[in-house]
Amino acid sequence: MISFNIAPFIGNEFDYIKKAINDKKICGDGQFTYKCNNWFEEKFRIKKALLTTSCTHALEMCAILANIKVGDEVIAPSFTFVSTVNAFVLRGAKIKFIDIRPDTMNMDEDLIESAITPRTKAIIVVHYAGVACEMDTIMAISRKHNLLVIEDAAQGVMSSYKGRALGSIAEMAAFSFHETKNYSMGEGGAILLNNKSFIERAEIIREKGTDRSKFFRDQVDKYSWVDLGSSYLPSEINAAYLWAQLEMAKEINNNRLANWYLYNDGLQDLAKAGQLELPFVPKECQHNGHIFYIKAKDLATRTKLIKFLKYHEISAVFHYVPLHSAKAGKLYGEFVGLDKFTTAHSERLLRLPLYYGLEPDEVTTVIHVIKKFFGYT
Repeated sequence: MISFNIAPFIGNEFDYIKKAINDKKICGDGQFTYKCNNWFEEKFRIKKALLTTSCTHALEMCAILANIKVGDEVIAPSFTFVSTVNAFVLRGAKIKFIDIRPDTMNMDEDLIESAITPRTKAIIVVHYAGVACEMDTIMAISRKHNLLVIEDAAQGVMSSYKGRALGSIAEMAAFSFHETKNYSMGEGGAILLNNKSFIERAEIIREKGTDRSKFFRDQVDKYSWVDLGSSYLPSEINAAYLWAQLEMAKEINNNRLANWYLYNDGLQDLAKAGQLELPFVPKECQHNGHIFYIKAKDLATRTKLIKFLKYHEISAVFHYVPLHSAKAGKLYGEFVGLDKFTTAHSERLLRLPLYYGLEPDEVTTVIHVIKKFFGYT
């Protein structure tokens, strides 16, 4: 059986977890949390990075920092995971969904301005499959209309746009370290702050609304409840697991990219014959091999292909059901303009197995079975 995903594991995780336990510091913000935070700040030129219990929680922190209130509106793509928008709905915002670009599956930057109203507070961009949105245009729109931009870079660790790391471009961003991501701590994430004015409050929000971080830096003689907040601080054990992978980040990235390009090269003849579509990566984007997807001609073909792959012991899955079509999406948001591509392309998209340690001959097997399905062997 070729699994769709296997969580990354390097080998040093056990040693680092044992060290965290021996240091008698497992509640978070110990040496491994510090190492991870510092790694992001230095490598990606981020002013402040803070590990969180999940990417969902990092986005919730972003929503609080953005002062999202009841009646505010935020603009987001419908083709994304629910956490992207749930964080803002929890603060009382209405989601204005816009259509995607069919080439990258990212939000169509040319449709943003049509969704802006006097109540618009923020633009939430999602870098699908680790391929950047058209950030120059989006940031220009945000400046023109005085809007906050928040990057959902859950899939974007080690990806870049015009040489700038995803997560370092907008005022704030979020990473994911779920077990399905390129780098994992089981459940976890990080909030990334590129505006110094947000840092102090972010530390308070992350520490249950207290100024506990100041207390540990001897800036106050006792800490107290000073703001909104929750328990967004992950265990040091989780951070220790993640640190083992960050030490090997380049190797993991190269391994995934090698298999991504193996898929891409091996399926070119089917693409040229019009049997399927392959991912598109704009020249200004460097991706991280997070997802390799294909697009079948239609939903029926995708369904048959999934069953065919399963019969041959290959696990492949579709991705998001557009949020605007969901019960909660209709309640908490609305689609602006025409749904020209979001639903149609989401019904065609199929994700192939891709993870650190996937063997090249397994990739070749997947390619062979797909070709067999289309009668090309």
